[in-house]
Amino acid sequence: MSLVLDPTAQDLLFREARTANTFTDEPVTDEQVQAIYDLVKYGPTAFNQTPLRITLVRSPEARERLVRHMAEGNRAKTATAPLVAILSADNEFHEELPTLLPAFPQAKDLFFSERPAREGSAALNAALQAAYFIIGVRAAGLAAGPMTGVDFEGVRKEFLDDDHTPLIVVNIGKPGEGASYPRSPRLAYDEVVTTV
Repeated sequence: MSLVLDPTAQDLLFREARTANTFTDEPVTDEQVQAIYDLVKYGPTAFNQTPLRITLVRSPEARERLVRHMAEGNRAKTATAPLVAILSADNEFHEELPTLLPAFPQAKDLFFSERPAREGSAALNAALQAAYFIIGVRAAGLAAGPMTGVDFEGVRKEFLDDDHTPLIVVNIGKPGEGASYPRSPRLAYDEVVTTV
C-alpha cells in the first residue's frame, strides 16, 4: 500500500529534508512561526497535554547570551542563523488540562498532582511536540538545525525558570551553502519492526 501523502510532500518533510548547519540571511518572520505552530499544535500527545514552550531568540543581545551556552561546534551556526528557538517543557502543564481535556478534567489531579509525574510526562510529550515542530519548520519550506550540544542548566537559568526544562535548541532558516552533511544510513524496516 502506498502512502496517501503526495511524494513531493514526503520528500519535503522527510526524504530530502536535512539538518542545516548554515543558513542564508533571509529572515524568518513571526508569521511563519505562527503558521508552523498553528499546524503542528494538532499533533497527538497524552491527555492532549501541551507542555512544549517555544522561546524565540531574536535580539542580538539575547543571541549573544545563548551562544555562550552552546557547545563550541554549535556556536557559529547559532550566532548566524536567522532565528533560534529554545524548546522547553513546562512542568506545570497540568494547570491547562481542564481546558485542553474537557471530557476528563479530573486528569489534572488524578495523574499529575505530583511534580515527578508531571516532569516525566512533560519531557516525553514536549519531545513529541518538538519533533512535530521540526516537521512544521520543514513544511514551511525552511530548514531546522536541532542541537543538544548545549549547557541546558545555563540556558534554563538565562532564559527560563524552575518550572521549565529546556530540551533542544533549534536553528531555523533557509539552508545556506554546504548546509548539510551527506545523508547517513538508516536502519531497514526488518531491523526495526517485529511482529509478535
